[in-house]
Order: sequence, then C-alpha cells, then structure tokens
Amino acid sequence: MIPSDLITGFLLLLETFIGLMGNLLLLILYMYIFLIQPRMKKPVDMIFTHLMLVNVLSIVFRLIPDVMASFAVRLPFHDVACKAVLYAYSVTRGLSICTTSLLSLFQAMTIRSNHSKWAWLKSKLESYIFPSLLFIWIINTFIYFPMLQNIKGRINFTVVASRYSQIYCQSSQVRYHSTMSIVTSLMIRDILFVLLMMWSSLYLVNVLFRHNRRTRHVHSFSVSLHASSEKKATHSILLLVGFFIFFYCSNTFVTFYLFYRPKNSPLLDMITRVLSLGYPIICPYVLMNNRKIISKFIFSLSNSECIFSTRGCYG
Repeated sequence: MIPSDLITGFLLLLETFIGLMGNLLLLILYMYIFLIQPRMKKPVDMIFTHLMLVNVLSIVFRLIPDVMASFAVRLPFHDVACKAVLYAYSVTRGLSICTTSLLSLFQAMTIRSNHSKWAWLKSKLESYIFPSLLFIWIINTFIYFPMLQNIKGRINFTVVASRYSQIYCQSSQVRYHSTMSIVTSLMIRDILFVLLMMWSSLYLVNVLFRHNRRTRHVHSFSVSLHASSEKKATHSILLLVGFFIFFYCSNTFVTFYLFYRPKNSPLLDMITRVLSLGYPIICPYVLMNNRKIISKFIFSLSNSECIFSTRGCYG
C-alpha cells in the first residue's frame, strides 16, 4: 500500500467517523423523543429523522467500501453484493434530494401567513408527511431498477472509456435507449426537486425579510420568543438547502468533467468522493447549530430523572 492510499484511507475514515457520529447522535435523540417523550415532538421531526437515516445509509454504502479499498482490503464482491451496494447508495442519494426538498416545502407552508389562500394546508401538514415520504421512497426505489441488470462484480477486467467502474463493481456496456431513459428520468427528478427546493427557499427568505420589517418595533416578549424560535428553524433549513445545492452542483460538474476526461485523476476522484458525501456529513452539524433538539433532549432527561427520583424535584 503506497503512502498516498494510506493518507486517503485515513481521510476517508475520519470523514466516515464525523458523518456517522453526527447523524447517529441526532437520529438517537429524535428516536428518544418519538418513543419516550412523544408530547415534545413536532411534525417536522419526522422529516428530520428520515433525513438522518438517509444520511447514515448514504455514508455506509458510499464511504465504507472506499475506506476498505484505500487500506487494501479486497472483499470478494460478487454480482449480488455489487448490485445491493450500488443500488442502495443510488436510492439513498435520491432520497436525500427529495427529503431536503420536502423539508424546505414543509417549512415554507408552516410559516405561511394564516391569511393566505393556502392557510388551510397548515392544519393538515402533519397528515401529509408520511404519504410524502412513502411517495419519494417509491419513486427512488423504482427509478434505479434498470441499472441492476448491468452491474456485476469487478474481477480482473480492464475499464474502457464507455464503462463506469467502482472499486469493487463494474457496469458493462448498455443499450443507448436504456441509458437515455435512466438518465432522462434522473434529470427530471433532480430538476423538479431542486427547483422546488430553490422556490421554497426563496419564499422563506422573502417571508423572513417581510417579518423582520413588520416586527422591528414590536417589543412583546412572547411574540419575539416565538418569532426567534421560528426564525432559527428557518435559518437552519435555508442553510441546509444552501449546502445541498453547493455540494450537488459541484459534484455534478466534477463528475461530468471526469466522465469526458481521457485520463484518470486520483485527486479529482478524491474530490468527487468528498463532494458526494459532503452534504450528509455536514447536515447534522447544521441542525445542531439550532440547538433546539439538544435542549429538548436535556429537558426531557431532567423530567425523567424527576419522575423516577424517590425525593422528586422541588428545587
């Protein structure tokens, strides 16, 4: 194993640890609230929980094979294993796009004025969350089915320019019409959900700007407290969307450049790996910046200690 592979392996290992630690921490906290303190949960918490789960799966199916390969761990990935790993990563990547778009749309509906013609949706948002998540699972589960028949284990072969290769797997030459149908479906999905994400984000920015102008001279503590809480949540979601668009566009640009580049570039391959998992890794730490979920968890723990304490909590 050459030193460059060793350095790459440690960097990927660090990236994996940071990403899994943040996402698993928030996933555990949200699950604790759902199971132990259900009265403290909010409708949007279901979307956050789903996003953390998708992030964990993306990191596991993308980075762990790369880490093993960097440390020269050659696993006998046969056809079934290759199909499972690449298919799972592709589906989770699509779910990440759709879930972030759904999150921004949900927040846009939440902070929409009660006098708006869409105000009637606010009371029904919670009932739409699970069907929406189920819908994006169905879309992303079926959209990648055609790629399964072209994937097989990578065992002593030479990659030519028209083929796509992973560390353990390869895709053989596919028919033009089949390839174009998959690419077209993916482009329609990405463009649709990214545009929805950008539209809802622009709407959130506009609402925050108008709200700041209206409440500049309002000194009510309760109103300011509620507005501050809602603003922090909206800022976190806007920041998430900003990071997602940055990593998505950067990764797409570098991927297309590598596809048409005649020679392989280890540095660009490394950049592609970092960009492809940049959003799932940074996502939980953006949400932790709000600190609301952490404070809710600490508050619920203190209440539990008071309940089970023999002396009680009377101060």
